[in-house]
Amino acid sequence: MTTTQKIPHKTMLAAWTIMLAAIAPMLDSTMVNIAVKELTHDFATTLGVIQWGITGYVLALAVAVPVSGWLMNRFDGKKVLMAATLAFGLTSVLAGFSWTIETFIAFRLLQGFSAGIITPLMSTLLVKTAGPENIGKIISIVTTPMIFGPIFGPVLGGFIVEFASWRWIFYINVAVVVISLVMMRKNLPDFPAFDKTSRLDIPGISLLSLMSVALIFGVSKAADQASFANANTLIWLLLGLIFAGAYVIYDKKNHGRSILPLALFRHRTFKATSIGLFLANIAIMGPMLILPLFFQNVLHLTTIGAALALIPQGLGMLVTRPYIGKMIDRIGAKQVVLVSLVVCLIGSVPLIFITAHTSLIWLSIVLFIRGASFGGVNIPLSSDAYTGLDDKELPQAGVGVNIIENLGASFGTALLATIVAATTIGKGMIAGFHAGFLASAIVLALIFLPAVFLTKK
Repeated sequence: MTTTQKIPHKTMLAAWTIMLAAIAPMLDSTMVNIAVKELTHDFATTLGVIQWGITGYVLALAVAVPVSGWLMNRFDGKKVLMAATLAFGLTSVLAGFSWTIETFIAFRLLQGFSAGIITPLMSTLLVKTAGPENIGKIISIVTTPMIFGPIFGPVLGGFIVEFASWRWIFYINVAVVVISLVMMRKNLPDFPAFDKTSRLDIPGISLLSLMSVALIFGVSKAADQASFANANTLIWLLLGLIFAGAYVIYDKKNHGRSILPLALFRHRTFKATSIGLFLANIAIMGPMLILPLFFQNVLHLTTIGAALALIPQGLGMLVTRPYIGKMIDRIGAKQVVLVSLVVCLIGSVPLIFITAHTSLIWLSIVLFIRGASFGGVNIPLSSDAYTGLDDKELPQAGVGVNIIENLGASFGTALLATIVAATTIGKGMIAGFHAGFLASAIVLALIFLPAVFLTKK
């Protein structure tokens, strides 16, 4: 008898329905990168501006994570998931209809916020649906299709852009959303509110959001003047630091009863994993934006060609993912991360030297090695974040990990887009991409420092 036969049919159907709701946000985040060149052309703007359509999405997603937890506490989980899925569909249509770069970025922010409600909901409702006796089996089954997102998302996006328009990347979400809503209405039970007395930390969320926006906007402004040493950049970075200081004071006055209690960072492992996750998302997610552009602008591949060229990286992720958990249990998070960082550097440093004449076969090998290391860096860092924490600190740590990962990804996208744009103005396109890949490799090497403080077996 197979694993799926041992699980009640209604439970399995509900789990697949919940997972389906997360497919559209997952695919959307991987498809958009492949359309950056077309977006830049259609809106007659620069990479530094267009990256806000990607950075803003991830940033809004990070802000929505704690809001999602509050909504689950106050309202029926089924209704919240259906409302968030409907909102994602509507904002997808609006993003597809965008008539200026400003409207595109605004609609992407709304889209990212609705996606940020869906993703944590999926995890929580899966746990509630499966029950303790089935949770491991169900999650291993229903999350399998999500592994293919990084592989087939860019390919699907490439075909859409090549044969239709980048707008259909968003319109296609409507079909998935409609099917999801019908299945949710039919297959999901009600999920009563967990804690109707729960309060939303609006001041804390606002301060963290303003800090993040100011810091990322400051970095992106450097692209306008091809320099980080300009008044606009320095003013926004200073503003970001002021908001960070305000949050420290706010957390202290509230005795740690904030959305991200700073007392968590007194735990050595949580502090180390937080730094590591932030840096890892810069080094890993940042190049996801510039790799398709390199394939299109330097190697002169078509949109589909650029998408297909990214497949080896996704295959590398797919091959190693099943073994990461076993390796963490066998040798510990510290050793897995240290070895994976070496592998990741082997797959990242060669990107600094690629040219228009680099063989696609050689590039595929490098990307496969790079992709194979991703799980070995991110998964142990994420899991080790909870080591040594009290039970009452676990929910807050979960929110913290999500926020830190998303901030790292959005900051990394902004940073690398700025470096590429600024270097290109002064030294040319290839030099710009080389500078971006070099920055990614340097950030990757910095992860060795917090990795030393992770737990052993």
